[in-house]
Amino acid sequence: MKKLMVGMALTATLATAVTPGFGSIGGNQGKAYAATVTYKVTASKLNVRSGAGTNYGIIGSVVKDQMLSVVSKSGSWYKINYNGRTGYVSSDYVQASGTTTPPAESTTYTVTASTLNVRSGAGTSYASIGSVTKGQKLSVVSKSGSWYKINYNGRTGYVSSDYVQASGTTTPPAESTTYTVTASTLNVRSGAGTSYASIGSVTKGQKLSVVSKSGSWYKINYNGRTGYVSSDYVQASATASPKLVVDSFKTLGNAQQVILVTADNYDTKSAKIQTFEKVDGKWKQVLTANGVLGQKGFALSKKEGDMESPTGKYTIGTAFGRYENPGTKLPYRKITANDVWVDDSKSSLYNTWQQKPANGRWTSAENMDIPAYDYGFVINYNESRTPGNGSAIFFHVGTNYTAGCTATSKEQVVSILKWLNSEKNPVIIQSPVSELDKY
Repeated sequence: MKKLMVGMALTATLATAVTPGFGSIGGNQGKAYAATVTYKVTASKLNVRSGAGTNYGIIGSVVKDQMLSVVSKSGSWYKINYNGRTGYVSSDYVQASGTTTPPAESTTYTVTASTLNVRSGAGTSYASIGSVTKGQKLSVVSKSGSWYKINYNGRTGYVSSDYVQASGTTTPPAESTTYTVTASTLNVRSGAGTSYASIGSVTKGQKLSVVSKSGSWYKINYNGRTGYVSSDYVQASATASPKLVVDSFKTLGNAQQVILVTADNYDTKSAKIQTFEKVDGKWKQVLTANGVLGQKGFALSKKEGDMESPTGKYTIGTAFGRYENPGTKLPYRKITANDVWVDDSKSSLYNTWQQKPANGRWTSAENMDIPAYDYGFVINYNESRTPGNGSAIFFHVGTNYTAGCTATSKEQVVSILKWLNSEKNPVIIQSPVSELDKY
C-alpha cells in the first residue's frame, strides 16, 4: 500500500560521488555515480524500509530536500545509506535525472551443468523452485558455503557452486565470514598487486570489510576508499550464525516447520510473522512479514465472538481458497458458494466446515466464500470443539484486523502455503513476545 502524502515533492541531490559499499557485489562495484545525478521523490514523505519491499519494516523516512546517499538499485527499490545503516526506498517515487544508473546488487556467473536445480535455500534438502541450463548467465548476490545465492525470476534462489563458473576473477564474499589480518603490519594498496602504490596499512588482528576477491588479493573498504590487501596475510573465519528465537523452544517435538506470530503485547492488533524450517538438524529462517490479529489483539482466554486471536501452539490443518491450489503440499480444499464454518455453540457441528442449507443443524455459521478466504489454512484451535471457546480460527488474507484469526497480504499467504509441507509436521505459535519462554 502506498502511504504517501500528495501534493509535495522531495528532491535529493548527490553533491559528491558515492561508492557502493560491502552489500553491493558485482562488476560495477567500486564505481562512483556521476556527481551530477539528482534524485527527486514525488511525495513530501517517503518511507525507508529495512529491505527491498513493502513487506519489510519501516525504519524511518526521508523528507523534502534531504540528501540521499544511493548505493545501488534492486528491482524497483533504491538501496540507500540511512543514518549509518542500510535502507531501501521505492524507486517509483524517486526520479533520477542524469545519465548514471545505480549498479545492480549482483554479478554474472555461468552455468556449467546441462541442467541445474534452483532451490529455495542453501542445501539439497530445500525444495526446487526451478532450474537453469548450461551456458545460462546468473545474477549472483553472494556465496553461502558451497551455494550461490541468486536472483531467479524475481525471487531469491540458491544453486550449487560446483556447477557455476565465474566469468572473471571476482568472487562473492561468504554471507557470514569475518576477515582478520594475520601479519603484524600489512600494506593496503591501490590495486591488486605489489606494483600498486601503498595507500596505508592495517595491523594484526584488525577486522576487514572485504568486498570481493581478485586473484590472490582481497578488495576492501579502507577509510572510505577502495583498497587491496594480499590474501596470504588475511584469514577468513566463519562467523557463528546468530541464534534464532526457535533455537530456544523446547515444545516443538518433531516439527520441522514453524510459523511464529508475535505481538508486542496482548492489546495490539499488529503482528510480526516469521517462518522457520529445520534443515540438517539446524533451524533456518525463511520469511518475515507484517501481519494482523483480531481487532482486540491476543486473547488471555479465547471466547466465541471476542474479536481476539488465541495464543498457543497449534498444528496446521486444511489449506483452502476460492481458487485452484496455488501449489501447497497441505491437503487443499476449494471453497464453494455453499461452504460455511459453524459458529453456533449449541450445534453438534460447532467449529466444523459444513455446507448449506442448515436444515436445522445450526442457527449461525460463517460464510467461507469471501475475499478474506481467497487463500488460507485452518489453525487447529479448539479441536475438542468445546462450546463457546471459539471457532473458525484461520490464517488468511487481510491487512487491517480480523475477528480472531491471523492475516497477512495475499502474496505472503500464498508464499507460506507453497512452503508448508504436511510431511514436516508444521506448527504455528502465537504469543506476545514477553511469553515466548513458554515454548
